[in-house]
Amino acid sequence: MKKTAYETISSYLPERICTQLNDIPVHIRDKLCEIRLRVGRPVSLVQCNCLYYVTMSGNLSENGRTDNLLIVTIEDVQEILRRLCRYSVHSFERELRQGYFTIENGVRVGVSGVRNDSDSPLKYAGGFNFRIAREVIGCAENIFGKLYSTQISSVLVCGGPNSGKTTILRDLCRLCGNKYKVTVIDERSEISASVDGLPFFDTGLQTDILEGINRCDGIISAIRTLSPHIIFCDEISTCDDAEALINGYGCGVKFISTVHAESLADLYKRQGIELLLEKGVFDYAVFLQGESFPGKVKEIRRLK
Repeated sequence: MKKTAYETISSYLPERICTQLNDIPVHIRDKLCEIRLRVGRPVSLVQCNCLYYVTMSGNLSENGRTDNLLIVTIEDVQEILRRLCRYSVHSFERELRQGYFTIENGVRVGVSGVRNDSDSPLKYAGGFNFRIAREVIGCAENIFGKLYSTQISSVLVCGGPNSGKTTILRDLCRLCGNKYKVTVIDERSEISASVDGLPFFDTGLQTDILEGINRCDGIISAIRTLSPHIIFCDEISTCDDAEALINGYGCGVKFISTVHAESLADLYKRQGIELLLEKGVFDYAVFLQGESFPGKVKEIRRLK
């Protein structure tokens, strides 16, 4: 039986924290977006618009300044880091340099702390943010029906933090991968949640996954060897990403990707995205409603 994301996260936590989290009601667990731990501060649980603090007795409080809260210690953080690194810190220098881990169930763990410079591995960990990935089967069916029932389109899924961009992307991948040849450039294993090369989430019958490779190299490799109709990639953020997509577009490939933007005006503020829009790489932008309604579509905007 597969572990839930909550159970996966618990397996990386010290026993004294894990014991209290196991007492949290299931209806709270099922709606969590994040579990945050910071040295010297209480364990916090984040829902869409709710923030709870865990008490020493396993209860929840909305007040982070009360007594009897479960405070994270430096020993807790050190133990979590050892578990994330599987007790071999030197084997995870890449993750420590980038400041995040991707663990089972597609859970992404952001790491805060001290480093000597931007290119150095983490020197001291100060806290962790466990972001819970979810598979919501059917959440992208409306988008798929409008944009992919008769033809293939290139689509940007746009929204702010915690708006459900990757969740929508994941379900679109499943739907498109059942009908078209798809390649996923899954650099951080967030879309497929692959473990040892096997996807945890349903990504479609005709989907190939390139894991642990950057977007630029992944796009070139996919076009040369996998002949995809559509390439999926998460979080376009740099001009190098944009150039890689433009090159792929020139080869006749369609793209579906996400971007941090809540409006068309936001899109044009992003240097790399502005270039993609000028070149006509994307046909549509799907804007999500936001953190209060994750995964809900606000508008589908034609870009050409």
